Amino acid sequence: MADLVKKATRESYGEALAELGDKYENLYVLDADLAGATKTGIFKKKFPDRHIDCGIAEANMMGIAAGLSTTGKIPFASSFAMFAAGRAYEIVRNSIGYPHLNVKIGATHAGISVGEDGASHQCNEDIALMRTIPGMTVINPADDVEARAAVEAAILHDGPVYIRFGRLAVPIFHDKTTYKFEIGKGEQLTDGSDVTIIATGLMVYEAIKAAEELKNDGISARVINIHTIKPLDKELVVKAAKETGLIVTAEEHSIIGGLGSAVCDAVCEECPVKVVKIGVNDVFGHSGPAADLLKEFGLCSENIVATVKKALAEK
Repeated sequence: MADLVKKATRESYGEALAELGDKYENLYVLDADLAGATKTGIFKKKFPDRHIDCGIAEANMMGIAAGLSTTGKIPFASSFAMFAAGRAYEIVRNSIGYPHLNVKIGATHAGISVGEDGASHQCNEDIALMRTIPGMTVINPADDVEARAAVEAAILHDGPVYIRFGRLAVPIFHDKTTYKFEIGKGEQLTDGSDVTIIATGLMVYEAIKAAEELKNDGISARVINIHTIKPLDKELVVKAAKETGLIVTAEEHSIIGGLGSAVCDAVCEECPVKVVKIGVNDVFGHSGPAADLLKEFGLCSENIVATVKKALAEK
């Protein structure tokens, strides 16, 4: 496949906030002493009066965001996923989720691709944590175009939203002139009859590459991008299950509680088929170059191809 321009979705997040600040005057951005890394510093430079640095106090930041939301503001509380979803979980649950407040959480540096920061910062549990909070919308964009669209969709959505962004630069494969983002609606990228590959985040492009390789081997793979893990596009997932009879999920997250679990819930209820999950297999990560870690943990097109072929052989 042709080489594409790459960009980290955390950069897309910061740039989108700055661009949308003119359009939405009630947009406020909070950060926990990480504005340079989360890229909310871009918004701070343009709108210093609407950016609040809460210091290294993520739980307190969530409380401030909750309070702001009750005054008509639309706050984006930003930090690394490990801190936004992990350290601040109880506050997110009780002060944002329980009263169903209009707070948006921008969680950067998610997954194994944090790289050298190691296991303490490689949050592979955040989707699972956020999925369990009643009324929480969970979004995991795949590239720059989708990430920007997700930020505005979150602004327009009434209720709490968790958006997951990455540190690693990833290919931009969407066309911004034609792409349409809708919360709760997946995107079918390729048609196929032998197997469905359902992916989210940076694994979507890996799924596209895998489908191309499988096609060369005579295997017809349908690829679906699930940017909104909650609410899940059950109609699209079940349709794929019925038409292909085999699903492989791919995510940069634990195989417990993430996209794979959400897909299993959907198909078990309406169309039981075999689902094979590709993700982090109930282990902690470790320090290393992001690209090397992704391959080591099987978060790559090569492993998707191998997994599909094995699953088809056993079908």
